[in-house]
This record gives sequence, structure tokens and C-alpha cells, in this order.
Amino acid sequence: MKLPLVATKAHLGKSLELDTKRETITLLGSDGQVLGMVSWGAIVDYINFSQQQARPNEARVQPRVSLTAKVRYLASDGSQVESRATGVGGGGLFIESTSPMAVGTEFTVSFALPDRYAEWLEAKGRVAWVCPKADQYTFFPGMGVRFTTVAPDTLARMLEFVNSLKKPDQA
Repeated sequence: MKLPLVATKAHLGKSLELDTKRETITLLGSDGQVLGMVSWGAIVDYINFSQQQARPNEARVQPRVSLTAKVRYLASDGSQVESRATGVGGGGLFIESTSPMAVGTEFTVSFALPDRYAEWLEAKGRVAWVCPKADQYTFFPGMGVRFTTVAPDTLARMLEFVNSLKKPDQA
């Protein structure tokens, strides 16, 4: 089945060709040449991932940096888990995990920032989104955790650290 692109001005004349046997979509130029192909699975993964992202009313309001921090928490089965967070901010963190907890799960997480590995900070959080497998957006499977309760001194310590790493034009 061929679908002409008629509403997107930048792509007028091009068309999409659906192949139901191979489960692919091929982009064709105005002269019929193949410009690219994508599998239905890749499109489904893209749509699923985009639906897991923060909604506009849930956008980050605290600064955040990419770094590696040690984390500890109790898994849903009660076992102690030690892992690492690769994104840390005043509003939450991303914990790498091959067995992420379900969205909505509330738990307490302890973490140590790289400048003081012996100092463990604690916060309560809720799993906001899950990346069940490695992908092109996060690289590692894991879960995004939004803090629900953070002691003022813990938040101040985190923000001080995060802001110290931000470039002047990002502050």
C-alpha cells in the first residue's frame, strides 16, 4: 500500500509504502527512489518511549546533570539493591537496573554523590518512567525516579553539587 505525503510541505511528492509481510515502512522520493526504511517494531518502540516521557505538566523544574552516583534501595521483593544513578538532579534521578520497578512504585533511595562517596543522602521517590531495555535514548535499562520527599538539607546539598557542575550558560 502506498500513501502519498500531501499535507507536510517539506515532503510533498514523497510517499510511504507499507509492506505488511516484512512489517516495514519505506520512504520513497518523488521519482520512486528508496530514501529509507524502518521496521514497524522500531516505530512501536519509538511511540512507547515517547509516551513514557514526562508530560508538559511534569517537566523538570530542578537542575540536573549527567554523572555516576552510587545508589541503594530495597527492591519490590525486599532485597537490597546496589546500583548507580547516571542522571542526578534536585527533582530525581535515573537508576540503572535490568529489573526496574513498576511505574508508580514508591520507595526510599540512598545515594552518594561523587564528591563525597562516604556521605549517603536519602530521599523518598516514585518511579516516574521505565526503560526496560537498552535503547538509543538512555543507553541503559533502568527507571526514572521523581523525588516525593527530600529533607531540606539533602536538597540543598544536591543542588549545590549539581549547580557546581553546570556550565555558566546552563545555570
